[in-house]
This record gives sequence, structure tokens and C-alpha cells, in this order.
Amino acid sequence: MGGRDPGLDTLIDLHGETLFVDDMGHWVKFVVVRTEATPERPHGLSYSLTLHAPDGVRLVGFDNAHPVRERRGPGGWQRTERDHRHRLRTIRPYDYEDAATLLEDFWREVDRVLRERGSIP
Repeated sequence: MGGRDPGLDTLIDLHGETLFVDDMGHWVKFVVVRTEATPERPHGLSYSLTLHAPDGVRLVGFDNAHPVRERRGPGGWQRTERDHRHRLRTIRPYDYEDAATLLEDFWREVDRVLRERGSIP
């Protein structure tokens, strides 16, 4: 990635934050740590952005903490860590663009899930 990522400071400032996002008790948690840039983490971040139900069950997650499947079937496993997103038990690759886009995509998915659950109009 060339140049300075303008949203990076905002994302890093969220590290360690846990925020309640509605009256029903859904909450989000941010873990964001700068790392050395590697092929698995070319943006130099280790991150986990998650939405949880009131009982603690993870509903949504964007992270780069473990290997993921690129596609179904025995040949679909990628053995390196990479950016991905969780929606309940489904894991899909996520194309990290920059910190601001990651936050926008995360909050868009949080809003979608909270609407589906009847938590927000």
C-alpha cells in the first residue's frame, strides 16, 4: 500500500474499546495492533472487529487472525492468515483496502445484522 493510510489513526485509537450499540445489549469490540508488514498482513495490522449478541455470541467479525478457505472443497483451504469476515458460522475472504474502508464495511454489516434482528429500524 503506498503512502499514509489516513484512517489508520482512527482505527488504532479504537483498540481495546467495547461499545454497546443498542438498547437490547448488542456490543462491538475492537482489537487493533500494528505489526510488521508481512505477505499475510501487508498493511501492518493485526485486527479483530466484532459484533456480539447480548449473550456474547459473535454475530459479525472482520479480522486477519487465522487461515481461511478461499472456496469450498478440499482444494479451497488457504494455509496462510489473511483478511476475512465472519457472519455467524460463515467465513469469507475480505479484501482489505484501507482502515477507513474496513471501518465503513464493518459498521455497514453491523447495521445490516441489527436491522435483521429488529434492534434498529
